[in-house]
Amino acid sequence: MTIQTVSLNKSHGGMQGVYMHASAETGTDMAFSVYVPPHRDGAKLPVVWYLSGLTCTHANVTEKGELRSACAELGLTFVAPDTSPRGEKVPGDPAGAYDFGLGAGFYVDATQEPFARNYRMWSYVTEELPKLVADNFPIDARRQSILGHSMGGHGALTVALRHPDRYRAVSAFAPIVAPSQVPWGIKALGGYLGADKQAWRRHDAVALIEDGARFSDLLVDYGDADQFLAEQIRPELLKDACEKANIPLTLRRQPGYDHSYYFISTFMADHLRWHAARLKA
Repeated sequence: MTIQTVSLNKSHGGMQGVYMHASAETGTDMAFSVYVPPHRDGAKLPVVWYLSGLTCTHANVTEKGELRSACAELGLTFVAPDTSPRGEKVPGDPAGAYDFGLGAGFYVDATQEPFARNYRMWSYVTEELPKLVADNFPIDARRQSILGHSMGGHGALTVALRHPDRYRAVSAFAPIVAPSQVPWGIKALGGYLGADKQAWRRHDAVALIEDGARFSDLLVDYGDADQFLAEQIRPELLKDACEKANIPLTLRRQPGYDHSYYFISTFMADHLRWHAARLKA
């Protein structure tokens, strides 16, 4: 697979790039960003995958996440894909809502029409893009971790819980921990996967833990001023599931913070240090 370079900018001694490629999974062109820290020739670097939230593209965290200083210091490559397929022929929400369709792929492989052809974000972020990145960037595939925000926090948790041997660390900012139980998730999982709620459980972190999935330890931050906290985020459900399953969970309530990138950027370096400690162990 070939990639097209959209932009390259030096930052903190490393290189921030934005790239495009033709995705076989989504049937569309897909954009993604990669920050490669300063490194010696021939080095293979640990990689952190970042999954973004509703309405976002790769650009939100790339431009607002304040990730590069910590990545340069810690020697981490940082990869941010888009959140959905895009293009004139890609179906969106019939009512034009922000929480389904374009910008809201929910990191699942859709089985329902008209979404099944293009909305294959699970296979894209777990199979196609990792292979593309491994072929084109100096990463060590044995040292991978994943984090995300909101819808992307849901994605990061479910990807890690289903691939515990691939990722050494997982963390999330204000993740949708139990999409089967909240409005955003019920709309997305029903729209993409259909009415069979058993099929939803493979894309629900709380349900996966209830069904036996395990990970070494989890880090989750949320703001107590998050406008979506009570209805959509529901961190207490993850806390209860982890306690019952004896999964170590560091769950941090951050006073006064909301759902925005002001919150994410404040704690990004903390999360990257968490990842680096496990990636380099």
